[in-house]
Amino acid sequence: EQRREEIKFWKQELDNKLAQIVHETEVLLTFKTRLEKSLEGCKEPLAIAQKCLLTRQRRVGIDLVHDEVERELMKEVEVLQEAMALLKRTLEQTNEQIRINRSSKYNLEMDLKDKFTALTIDDYCANVASYTPDIRYTDNAVKIEGNFVSPEEWVDFSNINIKKADKQRNNSLALQALIDSILSQTANDMRKQREVVDVAFKNRVKEVKDAKHNLETLLAMVMDETASQEKNIAALKKAIADKEGPIKVAQTVLEARNQRPNVELCYDTVQYRLISEVQEIKTNIQRQAETELKGLSRRQLSLEEEIQVKENTLHIDEVLCMQMRESAHINNF
Repeated sequence: EQRREEIKFWKQELDNKLAQIVHETEVLLTFKTRLEKSLEGCKEPLAIAQKCLLTRQRRVGIDLVHDEVERELMKEVEVLQEAMALLKRTLEQTNEQIRINRSSKYNLEMDLKDKFTALTIDDYCANVASYTPDIRYTDNAVKIEGNFVSPEEWVDFSNINIKKADKQRNNSLALQALIDSILSQTANDMRKQREVVDVAFKNRVKEVKDAKHNLETLLAMVMDETASQEKNIAALKKAIADKEGPIKVAQTVLEARNQRPNVELCYDTVQYRLISEVQEIKTNIQRQAETELKGLSRRQLSLEEEIQVKENTLHIDEVLCMQMRESAHINNF
């Protein structure tokens, strides 16, 4: 009877530990699912951050710069990759703990199975009497086989299984707390860096819009000046027409004086002044017209190109990247 009570006691202890290890394994499986979802949830934000970096390479000219947005995007990629690496390592650790728990569960179940069999046998033996129908002589009944163990070894065997189960239960509880902390910290880190990138984008878009507005203001001024200059050029053309008479007079006089004979064909003061007058009239009018037209044209073209650069940058940052980022979310699992 004492032996049966001992078996019942250890059977109850094993049952308790089995229930505990089964429960913690089931909890770990839910934590494993959370890790897998969190890991999967990192993929879209990472792909979007990398796509933003690639898309921003399409900026041109002076706007193709390693700015604050690019630096923070690169940091976001780094944060996401580090989070994924940590989640993968934790997932591997969780899988290993689940495997160890199942091994401990198996040992407990085998021990319980043997205890149940032993208890069944001892229950039978407790009821065997001289009038029991199936009693018989057995030659080997008193022979002690080599696989017999001492009572101390019998207790130690179950005690070791229980201690191992306790250890793995505690390891499971510690791992669950660690997973909770990691899931919370990685989500916070990713969310914080996402907000930093979003602010950098907003600031950059504002800077580009301000610069574009200033350029458009300058362009309007240049175009006003161009219109004014066109009127001046029209006036210059009229002036040229007005000076055609004096030019013709000067050239006629020069032509006539070129007909002077022999030594009289002298490059005198009159000849010098006539030539200078003709050259001055032609040169000044031509130079002034060409300089004004070329200068205004170059300035207008330059401003239009700069505005196109800003428009391209705004399309990339505000339309493509910022809208793309709105579709990705950082969730707690």
